[in-house]
Amino acid sequence: MTGAEAILQTAKDAGVDICFANAGTTELPLVASFDKVSGIRPVLGLFEGVCTGAADGYGRVTQKPAMTLLHLGPGLANGIANLHNARRAKTPIFNVIGEHASWHLAADPPLNMDIKSLAKPVSGWLKTSRSANTLARDTAAALNASLYGQISTLIVPANYQWLEYNEKKIAIPKFKFAAPSRKKIQAAANLIKKAAKPALILGGRALRKEGLITAAKIKAATGCDLLMVTFPAYLDRGAGLPMLTRIPYFPEQATQLLVAYDSFVLVGADEPVAFFGYQEGPSFYLNSRQKKIRIDGDKQDTALALEELADTLGIRTNIDTTSVLANYTLPEMPAGKLNSQKLGAVIANLQPEGCIIAEEGVTAGAPYYTLAQTLKPHSHLSLTGGAIGMGLPLALGAALACPARQVINIEADGSAMYTVQTLWSLAHEKANVITIICSNRKYFTIEFECRRTGINSLGEAAAALITMDNPPLDWIALSKSMGVPAVCVGTAEELAQELKAALNEPGPHLIEAVLGR
Repeated sequence: MTGAEAILQTAKDAGVDICFANAGTTELPLVASFDKVSGIRPVLGLFEGVCTGAADGYGRVTQKPAMTLLHLGPGLANGIANLHNARRAKTPIFNVIGEHASWHLAADPPLNMDIKSLAKPVSGWLKTSRSANTLARDTAAALNASLYGQISTLIVPANYQWLEYNEKKIAIPKFKFAAPSRKKIQAAANLIKKAAKPALILGGRALRKEGLITAAKIKAATGCDLLMVTFPAYLDRGAGLPMLTRIPYFPEQATQLLVAYDSFVLVGADEPVAFFGYQEGPSFYLNSRQKKIRIDGDKQDTALALEELADTLGIRTNIDTTSVLANYTLPEMPAGKLNSQKLGAVIANLQPEGCIIAEEGVTAGAPYYTLAQTLKPHSHLSLTGGAIGMGLPLALGAALACPARQVINIEADGSAMYTVQTLWSLAHEKANVITIICSNRKYFTIEFECRRTGINSLGEAAAALITMDNPPLDWIALSKSMGVPAVCVGTAEELAQELKAALNEPGPHLIEAVLGR
């Protein structure tokens, strides 16, 4: 068995079943090993950002790591934006990065760079292997560390991959979260009991069905309001789950919401801060008079901590939560020329129960988010780290993780161009993803932010950095060239017709939705 085979065998034994790869010469032993070690599905991404974004989508849905295979420092650099998003989402990912042969590094070959320094900002666990015989042990440690909800990065020199592995088969360590802090949970319970107007701020695992049911019990018993982070990594939502108030993106709206509360219990979330620093704007939304406590840490089970908070509050397991749960309602089906509100309403009316929404519509996706909270149960993935180019590969990873669930990707046209190569992988893997391109032919969010900062009139030079209509992107040609059927629509009626058709056919589809002003 070679070192490369030891990596794959250990990963397979630990439960890894997929690898998103864009390999090069320093990873060839690992490429060859996929023929020797069965059980891990190799998926080719034509750009490393596709691989890392897909691993993020897979990990968010399954809560277990996908493997990526990246080529040296430049390959990692190409994928780092979506690793940034994955780090913010607390997604388990196992990166394997090929390095030059250990004895070749001193020659400083053209592709040589400091991989470890590049990987450090996005990796919760990071190691460079020093021997072929440590590779199984290194792999097991990396995978175990990733299950806390972090990225593990293993840098493997090429010669250790091709050398013989002479150690015994490694025993996979049993993963276990750290125990919740009883002291913090008791303090949080006391805070809720004494507060005039308390709120929970939920994030992470607290936004999955199990955590949400517990949160609903806390609200029903105490009257404590339920807030949530602005951009959740994974959110179960819809009828039968509690209605949550999303902390707004813009600082003035967020502070207006939060100032009404005197106490906050943070569950799977840090103290909310502004996405950007605006002139004379705040960094932190909470003031010094407001009390706050977080009950979980990065290595603790958020859902379990929330359950223990409910127990400490003395809440009955059979408490009636009907009053705090969403009832099923649909928005009115719109008609006429498309805009973002009508786009969201059409999707909300037609999306099937149990679907996964990968949302990177940026400004165009906002109306859908509000409409979707009373639909049939579904899951929502959003842009956690703000690095655009996430939506398409995130949808790919989610679809390969859950092939029986329909994935709908609400995607901004500018963001989609960052990882447009994903369309080829969607076609190659026959992934069940419907991509809806919100086509306004500009970076509208940049234009909107300009207006907010008082720049109301953009000249020709500034406008050239925002608009994408000269020439306009031909999404139909782009999509079909990579094997994904595509259509263009401009009205709500056309979108409804084409979305219904796509929902009745397996495999990937793309709908360009041209949005009016």
